[in-house]
Amino acid sequence: MSRKEEVFIPALENKKIPLLTLDNTWHRLFTQTDPSDEILALEEELNDLLKKQGKLNTDIKDIRALKKRLMDEIVEQMNEMGSNMSKKAEKKLNDNKRLIEECNEKLQEYGDDVYDIPKKINEVNYKLMLETMEICYEQIQENNDEIESISKWVDEMRVELKKKVVQKQQKLKKNQNFYTYMHNIFGAEVINIFDMKYNVEPLTNQDTVKDNKEKSE
Repeated sequence: MSRKEEVFIPALENKKIPLLTLDNTWHRLFTQTDPSDEILALEEELNDLLKKQGKLNTDIKDIRALKKRLMDEIVEQMNEMGSNMSKKAEKKLNDNKRLIEECNEKLQEYGDDVYDIPKKINEVNYKLMLETMEICYEQIQENNDEIESISKWVDEMRVELKKKVVQKQQKLKKNQNFYTYMHNIFGAEVINIFDMKYNVEPLTNQDTVKDNKEKSE
């Protein structure tokens, strides 16, 4: 059983999934990694369905508004004319009735789409979410591997750094011993004679005693 079937699908059960292509947070995910071909295809399909739904809703709204206006005109005509309706008014009345029938037919044609398009949107959006989860899982695992590798390198460098710090202190200590001996003979000129690159102070008697004590321990 794949991870999708074993983990992702059960995880999405009873979850309200936002429309991903309308979600800025979802789009930001793919500024960090490239979307797969499957995600690009599903994204395009979902956007097309959303455009169809938007146009459908607009058309239905316009048709219902037209139907209401036509019905209002019929009621107004009937109230004004009563039984004394002119041929012109009668023709207008019949035209309105015909247009109302056409509106009803058009609304009936849209009936299946009103149900089917939202259902299809949910299906495609669900598939897109599953593919997004796949990409996220792969990226997280890949990043975890790199994090582990980097952490190991950092730990090794910390150990190496500590060693280098100890070595540096040892070298400085040796130079200080050399400098102290030469300083006792040449004085301040020792800096130029031996090209001293670091500020080194001659050891005091107290430093010498401490150093000998550390060596004996």
